[in-house]
Amino acid sequence: MHYFNIYTTGLQVTDRTMQLLKNCISTFLLGVAVNTAVAQSDCELNGVRGQIPSTAILVCNSTLFIQDTVPDCLNYPIPAPGCRLVGVGDYKDKNPFWFTFTCYRSGTLEFTIDPKKPDDDYNWQFYDITGHGASEIYSDGALVRGANWSGSTGKTGASASGINFKECASAPGDNIPTFSTPPDLIEGHTYLLLVSHFYDNTESGFTLSFKGGSANITDPATPLLVNASVNCDGTQLGVKLTKKMRCSSIAPDGSDFEIPGFNNIIGSAAGNECSQRYDTDSVTISLKNPLPPGNYNVAIKKGSDNNTIVDNCGNNIEEGNFTVFDVAVKKPVALDSITKPTCAPVMLQLVFERNIQCSSVAPGGGDFIITGPQPVTIVAAKGYCNNGISYVIELQLASPIVQQGTYTITLLKGIDGNAITDQCGLETPAGAAITFTIKDTVNANFTYTIFKGCRNDTIQYFNALDNGKTSWNWQFDNGTSNSQNPTVLYSSFGNKKTQLIVSNGFCSDTTVVNFFLEHDSLKAAFTMPAEHCPDELAYFTDISTGNINSWHWQFGNGITSNLKIPPPQMYAAINTNQLLPVQLIVQNDKACYDTATQYLKLVSNCFVAVPKAFTPNNDGLNDYLYPLNAYRTTELEFTIFSRNGEVLFTTKDWTNKWDGSFKNQPQPAGAYTWQLKYTSTETGKTIFQKGTSVLVR
Repeated sequence: MHYFNIYTTGLQVTDRTMQLLKNCISTFLLGVAVNTAVAQSDCELNGVRGQIPSTAILVCNSTLFIQDTVPDCLNYPIPAPGCRLVGVGDYKDKNPFWFTFTCYRSGTLEFTIDPKKPDDDYNWQFYDITGHGASEIYSDGALVRGANWSGSTGKTGASASGINFKECASAPGDNIPTFSTPPDLIEGHTYLLLVSHFYDNTESGFTLSFKGGSANITDPATPLLVNASVNCDGTQLGVKLTKKMRCSSIAPDGSDFEIPGFNNIIGSAAGNECSQRYDTDSVTISLKNPLPPGNYNVAIKKGSDNNTIVDNCGNNIEEGNFTVFDVAVKKPVALDSITKPTCAPVMLQLVFERNIQCSSVAPGGGDFIITGPQPVTIVAAKGYCNNGISYVIELQLASPIVQQGTYTITLLKGIDGNAITDQCGLETPAGAAITFTIKDTVNANFTYTIFKGCRNDTIQYFNALDNGKTSWNWQFDNGTSNSQNPTVLYSSFGNKKTQLIVSNGFCSDTTVVNFFLEHDSLKAAFTMPAEHCPDELAYFTDISTGNINSWHWQFGNGITSNLKIPPPQMYAAINTNQLLPVQLIVQNDKACYDTATQYLKLVSNCFVAVPKAFTPNNDGLNDYLYPLNAYRTTELEFTIFSRNGEVLFTTKDWTNKWDGSFKNQPQPAGAYTWQLKYTSTETGKTIFQKGTSVLVR
């Protein structure tokens, strides 16, 4: 995805620019429509499976999804946490395809989106929608677990070679990586993947494949037949499957099925809703002749397409798998089952063994009542109607069910004067009931307390105990924890991030907190003279950092002080130079200590003088010629001349000494002239001296 600034002046209107302007203008107008009215999205009007989150395509590890064309459409603005478009502000799921799956083993997920055209620009964003409706991705940015909106073209996806878990929109020349780091999946969680196409070009498709990573997104359950039932006149057999199966794997002639004892009775077979989707969990078998009353089996066999029915991950229903059904005098359909409720459900889905007439379902939900620990109000009811019948009734609730306990759905006679009626015209008696269980919601909000230390800080995290909570998944900058209230030691400081995911196996919740961890640094330090001359006062200055509340000085002369600004020190005269340790110990308000030690050089004499003679014989005694005791001087120059005035040695550093040689050749014994110039740091006066010294061999 690219960015641009609509306020830029002097813009050259190229084809590329016009495409960008077109996208942003349509985006702006769509945003107005969404903010002023509840609008149906362009993608929903397309009616293409997978172009809206609620019709996301189920994928697994073995999936190689190929989309030859990408129909143009636009849904709504989507949050992209931490990313903004320059001059526009919102990201959109433009020309999208949505994919969904469940994690069956925790780990990392790697995938590749490969455009049909190498110079095409695809982007993606990844969501954890566990306990949430698919449409919540349009409002809840906390569901995002990774993204790549790079403006660079070519392949994109998630790979171990990625640098960041999220890449924001960019210009093509910015060379932002098209691969992000793999998202971490949690077992039992449900995810959505958005693949968005930047250009309006239906001829440019893509492939999506999942390779690498340690997570398992393949349903390990073996696909099976669940049950079967005949229609009212006995000419159609409805078969329910344990999971979604590929529509394309169902042989149209019905040869994937057989009814033992009846040869050539099956005329055709079709997956329900296969005209709108890629997969189905129910099949309608048309019979050439009605079956007489009795008990029967319907079994799976390899069809004329040389396979049985295959699921989205390539697993087939084994030959010989069967389910029983009976043809008998019709009885009213019973409340068969309820789809397992999600966390804090606002919708419940009833499943029937035989189709229900949609016209018999009271739209306001008056055919049903729900009782339990929490008052529940039904505000609407509808079926997934096809030709006026549906085997599912969806109950819409006024508010989520959040209180733990067992609830009962009871069938009533609605305001239309009847209870629900099945496809055979038989009314289910009022009073029929079915129960379901709800667990408490969970809350991932947490607090933390920082305990400052001398070298490290400790943080105690706290998450309030919720009934039924079974797991805590903490992620810190320096590690993870599964404890409810972990304690974490931090030895580095600055910007920090902590994430908590809590789950009770039914509900989950996630909280992310960013904060700045400031370290109260304590450092002892002081200044002092480089050396100390006789009869001088030595001054010591504290330059320590931190919240200091006490000082302890030791000056090496037997005197100590507990003052921040200690008194100047005197030192006894000495005959030879010495080094004395000077120490400062500081303490802060956390009772932490730090120590600084320096060595003060005591000198016996600070009077500048040049020796009258020296003996460079390497005996360690008077081997060099240099100005002595020049501790209190600046701008010093010392030069030595030969008898004929040639410069043999010169220096501006009084500790740089002449060893009696010139160009590495020892000079003969005798007198040598020298000049000395310096400025006294005590008086500020410039002093010039000349003299001779004797080199003794």
